[in-house]
Amino acid sequence: MKIAVCVRRTPSTETKIGIGGDGRSIDPSGVSYILNPYDEFAIEEAVRTKEAHGGEVVAITVDGADASKDIKKALAMGVDTAIRIDPPADADSAAIAGALAEALRDVGPDIVFCGKMAVDEQDFQVPLRVATMLEMPAVTFVTKFEVNDGTARATAETELGQTVYESPLPVLVAVEKGINEPRKTGIKDIMAAKKKPLDERAAPAIAAKVAVTKLELPPEKQGGKIVGEGVDAVPELLRLLREEAKAL
Repeated sequence: MKIAVCVRRTPSTETKIGIGGDGRSIDPSGVSYILNPYDEFAIEEAVRTKEAHGGEVVAITVDGADASKDIKKALAMGVDTAIRIDPPADADSAAIAGALAEALRDVGPDIVFCGKMAVDEQDFQVPLRVATMLEMPAVTFVTKFEVNDGTARATAETELGQTVYESPLPVLVAVEKGINEPRKTGIKDIMAAKKKPLDERAAPAIAAKVAVTKLELPPEKQGGKIVGEGVDAVPELLRLLREEAKAL
């Protein structure tokens, strides 16, 4: 069985983000990157599927050369090989999905695992764009997955409850937090990852469809306001909640 997992790195959730001098991009100074947390669940599920059914797992990322060290974590977790593709110029979700789809056509996977989203942009677009380009069925927000006799069974959980889907292979699965507990890696795993193949490719000629024109940081939160003490403060509190906070 051929299994692919799409991954990317994102700024650490503890990193303080600044805007670059062009006003359209993140200032990379002092930004630490991590493997996208949702992608760790996807990697774990891909490796577990390989362990249960045999085959191999390839991780694919569209990112710059600095991402090579981050994709090593996927290799240390049990991925067999990796592909890193230089991103197209000013890449948006459509261009990234196009680059992933191009590489996935070469791989010919039975199952494609993705995290449900990247924690930085949170646009939820890439998995479904990839599936559309590959004309492949897809299930998102997956909290349970299994495959038997060429049929995938995925449970998706939303605010409306659980939905169970069945699909023939190939299929794309975008996983949710809680589907598994990603394994920890040790020195032996990290050393073994250094010997695993990493195929680095030039950026494909795919044009972006959306351009970022401006980035702005959210306004700083204002401090709290004390309106008084005891029952005498209730009328003023209600007025502020109604007229300023628009909460009533």
